[in-house]
Amino acid sequence: MALKAVNVSDVPNLDQVPENNASLYSSRFNSEGMELNVEAASFRAPKFLVIGHRGHGMNIMQSSDSRMEAIKENTILSFNSAAKFPIDFIEFDVQVTKDDCPVIFHDDFIFSQENGTVYEKRVTDLRLEEFLCFGPQKEAGKQGKCLLRKSKDGKILNWNVETDDSFCTLAEAFQKVDSSLGFNIELKFDDNVVYHQDHLTHVLQVILQVVSEYAKERPIIFSSFHPDAAQLVRKLQNTYPVFFLTNGGTQVYYDARRNSLEEAIKVCFEGGLQGIVSEIKGVFRNPGAVPKIKEAKLSLLTYGKLNNVPEAVCMQHLMGIDGVIVDFVQEISHAVDDMIIKPLNESLKDGNEEGTEAKSKVQFSQQELSFLLKLIPELIQH
Repeated sequence: MALKAVNVSDVPNLDQVPENNASLYSSRFNSEGMELNVEAASFRAPKFLVIGHRGHGMNIMQSSDSRMEAIKENTILSFNSAAKFPIDFIEFDVQVTKDDCPVIFHDDFIFSQENGTVYEKRVTDLRLEEFLCFGPQKEAGKQGKCLLRKSKDGKILNWNVETDDSFCTLAEAFQKVDSSLGFNIELKFDDNVVYHQDHLTHVLQVILQVVSEYAKERPIIFSSFHPDAAQLVRKLQNTYPVFFLTNGGTQVYYDARRNSLEEAIKVCFEGGLQGIVSEIKGVFRNPGAVPKIKEAKLSLLTYGKLNNVPEAVCMQHLMGIDGVIVDFVQEISHAVDDMIIKPLNESLKDGNEEGTEAKSKVQFSQQELSFLLKLIPELIQH
């Protein structure tokens, strides 16, 4: 079913959200902090951002890479594990339960098993108490319900990880995660459901109430694949930047607004959004979109498997991309520090204060350079 467009022109602002740009600053950034120009609807990051995907990294069941099964994604443990490394934000998915509690969970459905029969339940149809009953429990000695997961190819697999943790709410994340770590809050909606304006508004207001109560000085970015939700959350508040998530043309959707970087720019213009988060393949296949995004005074972040390749991340820095969402937090954060941050700092110490010139001092080995030269053409062909 198609996503239904809604009119955001008459949606009221949420008065409880404070209009205080101090909330965009963090001790993890330099003294410039993060700047949000409300009038110009622009957002400027002070450095190349590294963002932990679902915390320490997403889970892929039966992956050939054990790092994909190391720590349960979207949990307090995963978030604080990511915080041990030099990253700026963690990205996670927020949905709202039937009794109006924002919880952190990626998939639209929870799968479990009872008496040998597999069943599924939509997260937004569950009450908070029901949602928290799945998986490991906080209460000592209490056994949670079996937790399964559906893979992209339709297989139902045991959700087994090396280090497990219980589900959590958005409020708990604010209370229990390192306060210096920024939150990239993805507003999660099902691609196959038509959401009407009143429902979207209610869900977003519930989330914003929690943010208003607990955010304090923590840097926050909102993002969503749902064009109307992204524009609505921008309408409902002007404290935090809002980014539109897109596959960048790597997948085709009924809603044309989701099918290219050019359409994403239009969505941002129409809704006064501050930036785009694109699948990195979409950017590599259409590198000409990057200067267009910059000319539009929009920020650009990326996500995808290629962001776990240090050379591909460094290439993005040279292209002018503002940051990356990654699964291999330890490896990529250290690579960015070695390949980008330290060379830039050394250049500045030498008296070169021109950022663009300093950025060009990133060095590659011959093997790495060969990889980079081959990377974009190969992606365009697939």
